[in-house]
Amino acid sequence: MPEGHTIHRLARQHLTIFGARPVRVSSPQGRFEAGAALLDGQLLLGGQAHGKHEFLHFEGDRWLHVHLGLGGSWVFGEGDPPPPRGSVRVRLAGDAGWADLRGPTVCAVLAGGQVAAVRARLGADPLRRDADPAAAGDRIQRSRLPLGALLMQQDIVAGVGNVFRAESLFRAGLDPWRPGRELDGDRWAALWADLVALLRDGVRRGRIVTTRREHRSRRGGALLAEDAHYVYRRTGLGCRVCGAPVVAEPMAGRTLYRCVTCQRG
Repeated sequence: MPEGHTIHRLARQHLTIFGARPVRVSSPQGRFEAGAALLDGQLLLGGQAHGKHEFLHFEGDRWLHVHLGLGGSWVFGEGDPPPPRGSVRVRLAGDAGWADLRGPTVCAVLAGGQVAAVRARLGADPLRRDADPAAAGDRIQRSRLPLGALLMQQDIVAGVGNVFRAESLFRAGLDPWRPGRELDGDRWAALWADLVALLRDGVRRGRIVTTRREHRSRRGGALLAEDAHYVYRRTGLGCRVCGAPVVAEPMAGRTLYRCVTCQRG
């Protein structure tokens, strides 16, 4: 599932291509015909993301709400759009290009009040200026659940997925199985600040890179894909810091990756 940095990039890309212009909206698949009719020909006024949810603001207080889920994707192109291929739920088209949406978990037209209601159910997004990390920290510090499970709860921290969970906890030297109530305020503040930095870097790069230069196989040149992460999908490989093998184990319905030495206690 795309993590928060990807959704923020998508919102920016939609604004770049379609912003402040009338947008032709259709549903080649047919499953979104009624929603497309409400948006077709309207100006795209703005766009934003909150966690893994994207909201595109059209005239008339109408918002296209998209959650890609596990199988959804946006595909962009320039010029005139080609004939639709496969199950295209929504097609956006304008003078500067087109975008096709396939397989989203959520695709709906909302009013502004409904958008506010969706956002009220979400936690603090490290990429939003209006995020409330203190509220997120308070919920974590009152919980008996392990940190690795709490970071995946979108009503606590929005936008963090399996990669950012594993990598941020490694960088902080925190055991993912440690109960949230054992995390003090200073360590939460440091973890939050690192999440902000990592997600912002993800928006800039268009990919997740969490390793520091001194921990990569080579210090210069192009960054190799295998050098991008500390523990994520590195089961059995040596930890970049201590050399102990990285382990993988189930947690909160996903695979958790960690170093049992660097993340001890």
